[in-house]
Amino acid sequence: MSPNEHGLPDAGRDSVPSIPLSDANAGHNGEPTIGSLVKDATASVSTLFRSEVALAKSELVTEAKKAGAGTGLLIVAGVMALYSSFFFFFFLAELLDEWVWRWLAFLIVFLILVTVTLIAAFVGYLFFKRVRGPKKTIESVNELPSVLPHRGGTHEPTHPRIPPAREG
Repeated sequence: MSPNEHGLPDAGRDSVPSIPLSDANAGHNGEPTIGSLVKDATASVSTLFRSEVALAKSELVTEAKKAGAGTGLLIVAGVMALYSSFFFFFFLAELLDEWVWRWLAFLIVFLILVTVTLIAAFVGYLFFKRVRGPKKTIESVNELPSVLPHRGGTHEPTHPRIPPAREG
C-alpha cells in the first residue's frame, strides 16, 4: 500500500473506519425516517414478546416446583401406605384379636388404613390448591392493547382479554 503525500494510506483500497457525524436513521430534515421507525417498532415488539415469554417461563417454573412437591408427597403417602403399614396393621389386628372377635379386629384396622389414606390425600390436595397461574404475565399481556396502536380506527382490542387467575 502506498502512502499519499501526508504519509497516510490511500482511502481507495483500505479505508479507515470512521464515526458518522449525522444520525444514520434521520431523514433530510433531521427527523427519523419511516423505515427507521418501523425497524425500531419491530425491534421493540420483538423485545416485548421475548420478555413476556421469559416472565411466563419463570412464573410457570416456580408453580411447577410447587406442583412437583405436592405430587411427591402424594406418591410418598401412597408408597408408605402400601408397604410399611401392611405389617404394622396386621400386627395390630392380631393384637386386637385378643380382646374382640377376629373379624372386628381386622375391620378396625381397615378403618384406620382408610383414615390415614384420606388424610394423606387431603394434605396432597392442599398442596395442589396452592398452585397459581402466571399472574404477572396475564396482567402484562392484558396491558398490551394500551401500549400497541389500535387497528382499524376502533378503540377495542383485537384479541380477547385473558381472565385473571382465580384466587383460592
